[in-house]
Amino acid sequence: MDDAVEPVDQAQMTALVPREPTGAALSQAAAAADRAASSALFAEYRQQLAARTRTAHDQDLARCALYLADVGVSVGALAVEPAAWAGFTWGLVEGFKRWMLREGFALATLNRTLATIKAYTRLAAQAGALAAEQATLIAAVKGYGRKQGRNLDAERAKIRRSTKKAQAVRLSLAHARALKEQPTTTPQGRRDALLMCLLLDHGLRVGELAALTVGSMDLDAGTLTFYREKVDLTQIHLLSAATLRTALAYLRHDRAGAATEEALLLGSRRGGALHGTLGVRSIQARVQVLGVGVGLTRLSPHDLRHYWASAVIASGTDLLALQEAGGWASLAMPRRYVERAKIANERVKLQT
Repeated sequence: MDDAVEPVDQAQMTALVPREPTGAALSQAAAAADRAASSALFAEYRQQLAARTRTAHDQDLARCALYLADVGVSVGALAVEPAAWAGFTWGLVEGFKRWMLREGFALATLNRTLATIKAYTRLAAQAGALAAEQATLIAAVKGYGRKQGRNLDAERAKIRRSTKKAQAVRLSLAHARALKEQPTTTPQGRRDALLMCLLLDHGLRVGELAALTVGSMDLDAGTLTFYREKVDLTQIHLLSAATLRTALAYLRHDRAGAATEEALLLGSRRGGALHGTLGVRSIQARVQVLGVGVGLTRLSPHDLRHYWASAVIASGTDLLALQEAGGWASLAMPRRYVERAKIANERVKLQT
């Protein structure tokens, strides 16, 4: 005889069936999720930035905190706390912009700082710490264009705070040749010749140059492989004849037996002997010294990149080729070099 089946308790069955969350429970779960997402928003944004960009953001935010302290306002950690942005308004940001002008900050610094503030206020609005209306109004605060910048700098030149030059140092072809023709009879001279060729013939940024290793050079193939951190791109350049010649001399005499992962450019002592590595600041200082030697004061590695871009445009290189070779993310900067290289009356016909 089969075992008797016990009657099912309806209340027990109901308890076993999954229930849809109530409206109140769903709201609580959503609120908790929003809080968690908000707290992680800034951290995730900053993790995606290059280390150099994070450093620049920290400088911009520290500048903003300095302004707020100047007007008697104390805020939390602007880089990590959405709530620190709760009281920001477009008027406050406009006041910050004018404060930077009065304090003599370079307009490039001002415009970059303004872009940073806009990025973080957008995040703060997304996190619910700042009213969306204020974030929209802050986004509408404008920086200064080149023409406005020239006019403003003319009025405040004496108090300009940046150590950067307002204008790039202009080089002639004779200057470029003289800079590349360093003495190849000494270790320092061979290093300097290669340094100048890489800047003048390949348009490397100073950070890209400092990061080169011995393995970056393939002398058999005549190529240079390097990483452009600013645009997260690895490139290969064919070495110019001058660069290949100076690289052969330097690597054979001064880096023979060096491991491929070792730094390409060595530093130097006062007597000219090579020692240590040549970092960004040392490269900047060395370029300035070599510039004085050919009659150029305050020469910088970026001036040499300016020269390279202008020279290749003047030689007939098209805009897209310049953008690719120079490692720019957009055509905006290459277009500037094209405009500078134009001869305004080149196509004007005049009967004489």
